[in-house]
Amino acid sequence: MGGLRVLALGVVSMLLGGGSWEIGPFTRPVSAPVILPDRASRFDDPLRGAPVAWEALHAFNPAAVVRDGKVVVIYRAEDDSGEMKIGMHTSRLGMATSSDGVTFVRQAEPVFYPADDAQKSREWPGGVEDPRIVEGPDGQYVMTYTQWNRVTYSVGIATSPDLVHWAKHGPAFFGQAGGRYDSLQYKSAGIVTRLDGDRLVAAKVNGKYWMYWGEGAIHLATSADLVHWTPAESAPGVPRQVLTKRAGHFDSGFPETGPPPVLTSRGILMIYNGKNDPEHGDPKLGANAYAAGEALFDGHDPARLIARTDTPVFEPEMPFEKTGQYAAGTTFAEGLVWFKGKWWLYYGCADSAVGVAVADGVKRSR
Repeated sequence: MGGLRVLALGVVSMLLGGGSWEIGPFTRPVSAPVILPDRASRFDDPLRGAPVAWEALHAFNPAAVVRDGKVVVIYRAEDDSGEMKIGMHTSRLGMATSSDGVTFVRQAEPVFYPADDAQKSREWPGGVEDPRIVEGPDGQYVMTYTQWNRVTYSVGIATSPDLVHWAKHGPAFFGQAGGRYDSLQYKSAGIVTRLDGDRLVAAKVNGKYWMYWGEGAIHLATSADLVHWTPAESAPGVPRQVLTKRAGHFDSGFPETGPPPVLTSRGILMIYNGKNDPEHGDPKLGANAYAAGEALFDGHDPARLIARTDTPVFEPEMPFEKTGQYAAGTTFAEGLVWFKGKWWLYYGCADSAVGVAVADGVKRSR
């Protein structure tokens, strides 16, 4: 098995190319979103007991996987309930499938949503948000997502055999460290993967699964089963920080975890989202804009940062990335797949729509 692992990492190295560790440059295969809201969609909501226009206002922040030779995107959709403010509508997760990576056919109803279950108090009325999905070694899918009840939030874990039927397992850190993390507010989690053919599968490092998580700063957690997670700590009850903000850069406001990172022969490559600080940020970006950067961590010590990009590898440029619910500008990366010989990055556009970017080669390290 060790030889197969080295071979797989070598394949990823060739896909990244040359002596560089970055994925890129990214280009837009189309000058428009690939998924937009749909006011005509209806869903019989089990909690409201009535039909709702579940994706009427916004459809954004997607996870992505390759299944049966197609790209499957699981995206966050917001209905038209609640106040006209960010986070004050109910979010559910829709599913769309594409044979070419650009043209999607979506399911008529959400595949994941708040229900009268054990997680209702954590997910209602705010909803389920911002998924990232990896495939486990047994073929089961594992999803991290944000549970939001309009008071507090946490990373939830769910599993599925087919991306349609899901089992909820509750907060990722519940019960850890004697319950010290039970009331923690945390979001945005990506499990480390490796490339297996055209599939990104959860990878073990030093006998454990690893997950990068958080906004404000990025942290680490480990797991033996991909469901129950233990935060890495710098002191009892203090999560260890592995990536923090930088003045004068696109991530000067804070970094936030992006798609599931990829284990390569050079290390663990992570695409992450950076928020630009209005006063101490990158003057070439708009105030509070979100752009994507890349970081490389040691493949044997996932806490050790080796390198990171000084400038974004992908940023808001198109009108649909600068207008909508978050008009400051957003290219919020959450889904990364290897498909048809290219890297495909699926992202949220201004908290309103889903976009895609493609990388044929590699942007050289700065």
